[in-house]
Amino acid sequence: MSPLKFVLMSVLLSCSVLLTACEKKYVEADSHPFVMVTQPSSAHDQLKSYAGDVQARQQTALAFRVGGQITERFVDVGQRVKVGQVLAKLDVKDAQLNLSAAQAQLENAQSALKIAEQEFRRHQQLLPINAVSRSQYDVAENQYKAALSSLKQAESAYSTSRNQTQYNQLIANKSGVITAREIEVGQVVAAGQMAYQLAIDGDREVVIGVPEQAINEIKVGQNAWITLWSKPQDKFAGFVREISPAADQSRTFSVKVALKQGQSAIQLGQSARVFFSHQTQQQLNVPLSSISANDNQAYVWVVNPDHSIRKVAVTVGAYGRDSATILSGLTASDWVVVGGVHLLREQQKIHPIDCDNRSVKIQAQAQSNTQAQPQTRDQTQKQAQTNAQLQAQPQTQNQAQNQPQLNAFSTAQAGVN
Repeated sequence: MSPLKFVLMSVLLSCSVLLTACEKKYVEADSHPFVMVTQPSSAHDQLKSYAGDVQARQQTALAFRVGGQITERFVDVGQRVKVGQVLAKLDVKDAQLNLSAAQAQLENAQSALKIAEQEFRRHQQLLPINAVSRSQYDVAENQYKAALSSLKQAESAYSTSRNQTQYNQLIANKSGVITAREIEVGQVVAAGQMAYQLAIDGDREVVIGVPEQAINEIKVGQNAWITLWSKPQDKFAGFVREISPAADQSRTFSVKVALKQGQSAIQLGQSARVFFSHQTQQQLNVPLSSISANDNQAYVWVVNPDHSIRKVAVTVGAYGRDSATILSGLTASDWVVVGGVHLLREQQKIHPIDCDNRSVKIQAQAQSNTQAQPQTRDQTQKQAQTNAQLQAQPQTQNQAQNQPQLNAFSTAQAGVN
């Protein structure tokens, strides 16, 4: 064999050995894909908010005590009134006529009583001397008593008519703000028909509507925070004062939240939002991309200390926009796979990395509180050099078959990032 042929055969043999070693190394690296992992975050107190408006705690409907036609109206919605202020008037012509008739009846009753009394006194004097009979005396006495009763009846009718002439004025019984008006000049109203709605000065509260599926989460006396749409930076403390026992037609319950402070800073009718804090215990949050399901059972992939993975069944509570609440099945020290969960298999070995592409060291359960250990600078540079060498090697048939899986994991990681 010539020296040239010997050299060529040696070179070819060396290249074959190198290619075989690189292929094995690449396959080993490919069998341990880089997968992004994270630890569940604690599900802090959940805040729920409801829109409402500011109202007075005490409100009263003002109405005329008698019916009639409205002739004057002095206040409108939004105006502040004082106790004793006249708000509106009715036509008093009919009331004055009734008063005049009652006064005439009273005068007649007074005259009749005077005559009956005189006749009765005379019979009292004549009866002892037998100038009148006993029956005549009894008639005089009965006439006197009837006249006395007629006078009392006439006096009551006169007082009623006089009061009705005074009832033609609608007077504010408390100081406050007019929040509603139901009358117009010229309108004929009945006795007791609401004319104005008066919000009495004093405590304020926010009235909100709570849907039926959330009403059980709210209790009387529960603390709340209130913000105004006009001043979102200001917060006011409050508490639930009253919960409606029945839902309205929209299937919502009216809840009244009283203010603890800042009464003067809040005006009636302002738009507000009420926040409630609902405590959650033993609940963790994980990204939505980490959850898979099979036969109506939710699962997550948990990383073992030896970097193998296992499928763990979990109970999912509420689903959020980017995460879901796990009620059972996980602990705060577990590491779960974030993306590409449909490409994994049981007991598969992986290279776990965090969201910053740093290698994660999974600690044993006894050291569950230990956080992810990032690589040192030398380790990071060495890993980068290894990856560059692997990418520089030509693909073999096995590499070409495994490359789509690597691409899929890379795509899943990019989607999570």
